[in-house]
Amino acid sequence: VGKTCGMLVWCLLLLAAQSVAGWGAPVAARPRAAHAVHGASAPARAPRVAVSMAPVVVGKPAQQARLYSSPEPPKVAGGLKVGQRKLVVLTGASSGLGLSTLKALQKKKGYFVVCAVRDVAKMQRVVKEEGLDAGALTIMKLELGNLKSVRDFVQNLRAFKLTRPLDYLICNAAVYLPKDPQARFTDDGIEQSLGINHVGHFLLARLLIDDLKAASDPRCVIVGSITGNTNTIGGGLVYPRADLGDLEGLRSAAAGQKYVEMADGKGFFGAKAYKDSKVCNMMTMYELHARYHASTGINFASMYPGCIADTPLFREKRQWFRTLFPLFMKYVTGGYVSEEEAGERLAQCVTDPACKKSGIYWSWNGNAQQVGVKKNFWDPPSGAGGSGGEIFENQVSDEVRNREKSRLMWEYTSKLVGLQP
Repeated sequence: VGKTCGMLVWCLLLLAAQSVAGWGAPVAARPRAAHAVHGASAPARAPRVAVSMAPVVVGKPAQQARLYSSPEPPKVAGGLKVGQRKLVVLTGASSGLGLSTLKALQKKKGYFVVCAVRDVAKMQRVVKEEGLDAGALTIMKLELGNLKSVRDFVQNLRAFKLTRPLDYLICNAAVYLPKDPQARFTDDGIEQSLGINHVGHFLLARLLIDDLKAASDPRCVIVGSITGNTNTIGGGLVYPRADLGDLEGLRSAAAGQKYVEMADGKGFFGAKAYKDSKVCNMMTMYELHARYHASTGINFASMYPGCIADTPLFREKRQWFRTLFPLFMKYVTGGYVSEEEAGERLAQCVTDPACKKSGIYWSWNGNAQQVGVKKNFWDPPSGAGGSGGEIFENQVSDEVRNREKSRLMWEYTSKLVGLQP
């Protein structure tokens, strides 16, 4: 009964609010409805993706300051500072899930974290305000919205660590822009959700393959999301659904077209742009696994930490949403997880011997394909990916595992960042 009532309330609230991705955002003209998923029934029999003849929607960028202007001076010869600790690169370490992961790694000891952040001064303040161990980290500039910045970061990282290997790469940083009626673009003319969440991390992971493979237990974790998996409530029932279409937008960007609004080539839709970027993140993990695991020994994984309903990722939302959404996820759906616990989960992916596997999408406490179940009236629901539970190997959607789309994503993104597929 509890499960049925919870599902009923969940569906009614979803219908009333349109979507968890769009709640709290002003109603803007939507250029089109989300179209059907072209996921294959099995990865081995994925159909070829037909090329669309529809014109790609190109935006007109508003006046905005460049995200990145010049590199910071490298910090050299950091080997003595790192010592015998495992060396970790963590993107987006100054807030939200990234900061919680940094705290979890510091509690575990034995890890030295390179905080790869866009705002170095902010990270410096956070270290002081949070009482973090400054001797167990260093801060380096990384603007994922500028491909030169990614390359500059890799050079600075190598100057810092010299010949020692990189043990773990955690690709966590992300932007979520559901309120925006028009697309914002990176310095390279890529829509920001795609450019920062996917393209910047794609280039970073590719450039650091050689640095990782020299480690004894190398791991690369790319944070995924249920919102990019249409086989979940949050990704399948909540409009808009993630759908890369025929990747015509990404193909055009790879061919040199600037200011393409969406990966599918259609008009900008902020909530969908985030979801599509998460599909690309998870596809990237599987492609890295298929192309590099056997030859390098690097373990590639993705994960869903649970719904961190009070994360700064929702800072673009209105206040009523930021107040009510955590209560809704905690007491109705059972999908809520605190930032602290989510950080412990992400840290677990690189520290737990049980996670020494490749090509895995990790989750906890249920697969988020149903609402949670109440054991007692006053207890929060459980079993929907929220707080508690054990880690397990979850299943992604057919869209994520579509081999032909993944191949095209890899080919187009490689060309976009100037690398061979």
